[in-house]
Amino acid sequence: MLRCSGILLLLLPTALRAHSSHHVEQQQPFSQEKLKDLEKKWAADWAFSGISRFAHLPHVHCLTRPESFDIGIIGAPFDTAVSYRPGARFGPRAIRAVSARQTPYRSFNARANINPYTSWAKVVDCGDIPITPFDNALALRQMTEAFEELGSRSPPSKSLDSPTPYLHKPKLLTLGGDHSIALPALRALKKIYGHPVTVVHFDAHLDTWDPAKYPSSWIDPSDPSTQSFFNHGSMFWIADTEGLIANGSSVHAGLRTRLSGNDLSDYEDDTKQGWMRISTDDIDDIGPRGIVKAIMDRVGHDAPVYLSVDIDVIDPGMAPATGTPEPGGWTTRELIRILRGIEGLNVIGADIVEVSPAYDGASEQTGLAAAQIAYEVITSMVKKGLMEQAKSPEGEVLEAKDEL
Repeated sequence: MLRCSGILLLLLPTALRAHSSHHVEQQQPFSQEKLKDLEKKWAADWAFSGISRFAHLPHVHCLTRPESFDIGIIGAPFDTAVSYRPGARFGPRAIRAVSARQTPYRSFNARANINPYTSWAKVVDCGDIPITPFDNALALRQMTEAFEELGSRSPPSKSLDSPTPYLHKPKLLTLGGDHSIALPALRALKKIYGHPVTVVHFDAHLDTWDPAKYPSSWIDPSDPSTQSFFNHGSMFWIADTEGLIANGSSVHAGLRTRLSGNDLSDYEDDTKQGWMRISTDDIDDIGPRGIVKAIMDRVGHDAPVYLSVDIDVIDPGMAPATGTPEPGGWTTRELIRILRGIEGLNVIGADIVEVSPAYDGASEQTGLAAAQIAYEVITSMVKKGLMEQAKSPEGEVLEAKDEL
């Protein structure tokens, strides 16, 4: 497999900031100079004008304001790294629009016994990252710096003062956008946490393809500088070459992709990168509970996890509005049940990607599925915080609080 650290897209420094989970420093107050710099970099009128709020939550331009939050919802309207159908740049707008059925005062989640929007966590909609559609290298830099900026913020003081490490850093849920946005998110997480993170990846496709396997007579496979290597099928390959993903603990779930060439070399490359594969068909043999058990046995409750949900893991009969639809996927109900079953994961960041609303039906079923998935992911993040707070200093689970 082609390995090279000199890819043109590595635009940001690779120095890491190690953060201790037991010692959290109070963030320095934002100076006027810092605020002016943020305003200059991020206050693009076209990016924020007329934007709707997810689930009627507070909407703050977090990139230009010194806003603290526990969970931030951020849009990444980017789709110029796709291999088939474009349009996912409009995904954040579509997901927010259909989330209008959700409201903080009417969002009690019976399966978790909490309302995620009125519990301990401050949940806000941070708007969209201003991303250029003309230069993918610049777009990658914009997304990486935005994720670093927001992920490095201090949470509200009540979370910062908590003895629970899970509450000491804010979490971002990104609404895509095509799946390539996972690369800048993982770059930012490694810089913020100081180490690689585990990825739990729901998708019809591997997304670990060596970019040289995308054939083109214009590309020299021996030349690692090509910008086309940054695409929505190779971003986890790039992340692996950069040491962003914890090798040996990450999982694909819902796979049903065709492979390149005439053999299983794609799977062999994927295995070398440390992934475990769960196919779509496995659900027929072991059911949703078996899928949940396989993921939890692999990952556990403690490893920091980036949860990445490509909407094409759902069958296109139920979620047609996606860039690379593959027949034979899971039902929306099956995916949601599995997501509920893995609520114990230590999720420090997440995305929901590849919603391309131009291909949706009049009932907006793909957007509705994505909005529900967002609700379930936020619920699990909030419940994880409560579960961590219910532990003794020795790590034992104490008597559950009423809210649990």
